[in-house]
Amino acid sequence: MYDVLVIGGGVIGCAIARELSRRSGRICVVERNEDVCTGTSKANSAIVHAGFDAEPGTRKARFNVEGSRMMEALSHELDFPYRRCGALVLCLDPADREKLQALYQRGLANGVEGLELVEGEALHRMEPALSKQAVAALYAPTSAILCPFGLTIALAENAAANGTEFRFDTQVQHIRREGDHFVVETSCGPMESRAVVNAAGVWGDVLHNQLCGDPLRITPRRGEYCLLDRKDGGLVSHTVFQLPGAMGKGVLVTPTVHGNLLLGPTATDQQDRDDTATTQTGLDHAIATAGRSVPNLPMRDVITSFAGLRAHLEGGSDDFYIRESSENFFEAIGIESPGLSSAPAIGVYVAGLVAEKLGLAEKPDFIAQRRDIVHVRELPLPERQALVERDPAYGNILCRCEQISEGEIRDAIRRSPGARSLDGVKRRVRAGMGRCQGGFCAPRVMELLSEELGVPQTQLTKSGGGSLLLTGETKEVQA
Repeated sequence: MYDVLVIGGGVIGCAIARELSRRSGRICVVERNEDVCTGTSKANSAIVHAGFDAEPGTRKARFNVEGSRMMEALSHELDFPYRRCGALVLCLDPADREKLQALYQRGLANGVEGLELVEGEALHRMEPALSKQAVAALYAPTSAILCPFGLTIALAENAAANGTEFRFDTQVQHIRREGDHFVVETSCGPMESRAVVNAAGVWGDVLHNQLCGDPLRITPRRGEYCLLDRKDGGLVSHTVFQLPGAMGKGVLVTPTVHGNLLLGPTATDQQDRDDTATTQTGLDHAIATAGRSVPNLPMRDVITSFAGLRAHLEGGSDDFYIRESSENFFEAIGIESPGLSSAPAIGVYVAGLVAEKLGLAEKPDFIAQRRDIVHVRELPLPERQALVERDPAYGNILCRCEQISEGEIRDAIRRSPGARSLDGVKRRVRAGMGRCQGGFCAPRVMELLSEELGVPQTQLTKSGGGSLLLTGETKEVQA
């Protein structure tokens, strides 16, 4: 019997679990895939939004601004990449100046600090690569960029260090109330808990509708992106938006914390909750729209494209759905943008509701700090030499594009929760995330996974489930 089951291992579920781990009680995160950060949390814009876009008075506005204010301190506490680079929302048509002014006023109403309207030459001095059509912009200095994998994994590791259990490859099939607790039927058998937190992303409405009398409907909204090589990461120094539209904040151009250039996303509603394939139509639209903000984008330097699904809650006020929906059944669903930015604040809020309801006391021995895997490429030479002397595995570079060592990969696998797939390693240390996209390092990473996990390479997957990397051996071993 658990005190709390958190369904969903994305950034929202892990943020809630981390805050719950401050309290006494038995907490478990249940995730249908092989790792945390495998859904919406791994395929997004990696932006910490300042909070000027959401309608004043909504949960989106509240948690966005609160989460943005928390993020820098959290990045130091949990040791994940974060950089405050600021954002510009462009006005490309003089007729749209009133819309820009309205966005500015909305940001002030939401309590966003430092907002400024920038005009003409001053704007182009800030970003020389901008389109000549950009006549003005809203400047938000508190906007930032981070690594969404880094944030989610850091939250999960810190929760685990404080006693939270993680159950992977465990799909929740049905929830029912039985007396004073819940029975959660999963693909790995039943689990029981005093309380349940539904943070299941695009599947959140399915679970909600099993217990609650007010049916909800989530529509997956696909966003497609292009990622450019590191040599293009300095083309812009701020996150560059266009004025938002009915389907969201629109296509952006932004640097990443790892030095790349990212553009996207599109916004296309679909019914399939698992389809994250990119399309020629979608990518063409993303490229063309981004080119309105920053002309002459070096699209020959695209190293990968990808798509993510946002959990768009149909109807209502287009707001986050965060509440105790039924007795001891808590929900954080419909968390689309700015969900990543809002995650720390949502975690505190939902965990507070649960802890108060269940009477979970504060732990006196909560571990607040977490240290990331050492990144050899970022160390000064003397520190790198000292590390290699202590453990030669850190001198064996396996990923040439990103300069990732054997020692880093082994650490990624050994942690809790650790990597169990090729993508799990990639999310933790970026092996396979560079220009060749794993063309050179994947076989060596697979050898280390096989060795550390004690499984044959024929059982290893790219991303869990049926994504096996090998179909068999080229030659049968003779007895």
